[in-house]
Amino acid sequence: MLSYPDIDPIAISLGPLKVHWYGLMYVIGFLAVWWLGRKRAARIGLKADDIGDLLFYGALGVVLGGRVGYAIFYGFERLMADPLWIFQVWDGGMSFHGGLIGVLIAAWLFARKHRLAFFQLTDFVAPMVPIGLGAGRIGNFINHELPGRVTDVPWALVYPGLGPEGRHPSPLYEFVLEGVVMFVVLWWVSSRPRRRGMISGLFLLLYAVFRFSVEFVRRPDPQLGFIAFDWLTMGQLLTVPMALAGIALLVWSRRQPIDDARATSPTA
Repeated sequence: MLSYPDIDPIAISLGPLKVHWYGLMYVIGFLAVWWLGRKRAARIGLKADDIGDLLFYGALGVVLGGRVGYAIFYGFERLMADPLWIFQVWDGGMSFHGGLIGVLIAAWLFARKHRLAFFQLTDFVAPMVPIGLGAGRIGNFINHELPGRVTDVPWALVYPGLGPEGRHPSPLYEFVLEGVVMFVVLWWVSSRPRRRGMISGLFLLLYAVFRFSVEFVRRPDPQLGFIAFDWLTMGQLLTVPMALAGIALLVWSRRQPIDDARATSPTA
């Protein structure tokens, strides 16, 4: 077994101002979307300056959706007992699935404003999202969050405060799968124009498969435990509709047009 790395969760401390690594991970994710988005903006008829607007919409969707999703999916009883708890962002966390719903709502609003088809925009955004997901998992690891289940694999880590047993470093697994692998696959597939909805469907399916798999070695949320069958977790349950939606989108996309605004709007 290996000792857990001793990393201070606070990256920068300037008097009363403390900048946490977890917050910096969000900044890294948003900056990556801004930089990569500007490079590909012309593909859907946007200008480079429009990406800042898109980032603003997306950031609101991630933060609001992520917190509301966590409160509903992972702390519903507490929310009912104390509705104001939802504003205590330091207590609890964020939900990817809630953040995804928030981003989809933000994308719909942005698409309406810029007269884009909804899936045209989500196909554009999807290949950039894994960078933020991967950065977030590194933040979870630094904060000792989302520990894995007890194991005797050679790379098992002893999590602070969870006893002497070695555990799977599940945030690192998710960093590799949801961050690195998903980014490489989606960026490569989207390197040339594809039929509308294909990239979005592939994103949903890949995330669902990776998240469902990692949940088998990740400790269930203490406040929920297993949802059913003594193995099904809330994270796995929430990935099922994602997988079905991904498959449906991949099938639907086969009859959709190929999206490449450069072919029709050379001045965009």
